[in-house]
Amino acid sequence: MAKRAIIIILDSVGIGELPDAHLFGDEGSDTLGNLSRAFPDGLRLPNMGRLGLGNIAPLRGVEPDPKAIGGWGKCAEQSAAKDTTLGHWEVSGIISREPFLTFPEGFPREILDPFEREIGVGSIGNCVASGTEVIQRLGDEHVATGKPIVYTSADSVFQIAAHEEVVPLPRLYEMCEIARRILDERTKVGRVIARPFIGSSGKYERTRNRRDFSVPPPGPTILTRCKDAGLQSIGVGKIGDIFAHVGLTSEVHTKDNESGILATLLQINEAPDGLIFTNLVDTDMIYGHRNDTVGYRGALEQFDSYLPRILAALSPDDLLFITADHGCDPTTPSTDHSREYTPLLVHGPKMRAGANLGTRSTFADTGATIMEFFGLPALPNGVSYLKELNLA
Repeated sequence: MAKRAIIIILDSVGIGELPDAHLFGDEGSDTLGNLSRAFPDGLRLPNMGRLGLGNIAPLRGVEPDPKAIGGWGKCAEQSAAKDTTLGHWEVSGIISREPFLTFPEGFPREILDPFEREIGVGSIGNCVASGTEVIQRLGDEHVATGKPIVYTSADSVFQIAAHEEVVPLPRLYEMCEIARRILDERTKVGRVIARPFIGSSGKYERTRNRRDFSVPPPGPTILTRCKDAGLQSIGVGKIGDIFAHVGLTSEVHTKDNESGILATLLQINEAPDGLIFTNLVDTDMIYGHRNDTVGYRGALEQFDSYLPRILAALSPDDLLFITADHGCDPTTPSTDHSREYTPLLVHGPKMRAGANLGTRSTFADTGATIMEFFGLPALPNGVSYLKELNLA
C-alpha cells in the first residue's frame, strides 16, 4: 500500500495563549493547561502522553516522557483570527492576513432584507448570542411564527436556528445557501451555519444535523494538491463544509466524535493512498462553548482510548498528525474561541525515536511537511519538519 497522511484536528484544543492573545481578549487562556488544573487528578491521556503531549507544556496528569515515541511541539497561528475555517485553512497551507468580518451589533438591513425576501418570511433575533441560550429565549416565537432565528457570535458566522418540525432540514439548508450567496455578494463572512433544534417550550435542544456553508479557500491547499496528483483526498466530519467541498475526492459526514474516530479508522484501513483529514468537533461545539469542563475532559479521554487502535492501523509508510485549529478554554468566563498555540503530535511506524519539533511559527508547517512527504510541489506557506521526524 502507498503512503498516507492522516490529520486529526481535535477542534479547539489549544495549549496556551499566543503572544497577541490580549488583542483578542484572551489573556490567560490555556485550554489544555487550565483544563488539566481544573481536576485533582488532571487529564488521563496516557496514549497521547506516550506520543509526547506532556513534553509540550506542563499538564497535570500528563507527565513529560523522555522516551516519547512521537514528534511533539506546538504551533502558532499567523492568520489574523481564531476561528475554525481559517485555522483549518492554515493547517492546509493558507495564511489569511485579514480576518473575516464580525457583527457585534447584529447584521445590517442590507443583508437581512434580501435574505428575508428570498426565503419568503421574516427573521427574529439578529443578535450576538449563545446558540443554546437563544433557542430557549426565542424558540417559542419561532415555533409560533415560523420565522427562523438569525444570530451570530464573536466569530464570523451567520447562524440560522430552526425547529426541525417547523422548518424541515432541506428547507433550513436551502435558507443557508441563500444566505451564503447574499453574503458573498455583499461582505466577507466566514461561515453560514444551520443550527436545527427539537423539543418543546423550555426544553429545546440542538440536534447533530448542523451544517456549515463556508467560503471556498482562496488558493491551493494540501487537499487540492493531493487530488490533482491523483491521490485520495478524504474529508471526515465537517472538513467538507470547512473547505466548501473543494479539493476532496470523498467526504464522510459524522454525527459525533466517536463516529468520526470510527470513520477515520475505516478510511485508514481502506484508503489506498493520499490524505485523510478529520475534524473531531465535540470538544468545541458540545463542551468548549458551554464551558463544560467535565464533558471536555471526557471527550479527550475518549479519543485517547481509541489512539492505540489508530496507531495499530497505520501502514509502515503512513504518518499521523494530531493537532488543533484554535482554543476554546472551558475554564474561563468566555464561551468563545481563544487565541492559543495548538499542540502538535506526529507518529509514523518508521520513526526511529521521538522528536522535539519545538515551537512552529505557523500551522502551515504541517501542510508543508505533508507536501514534502508526498513529493508534491511546495505550497506558498510553511516550513516542512519532515527531516526532523527521525524516519528510517
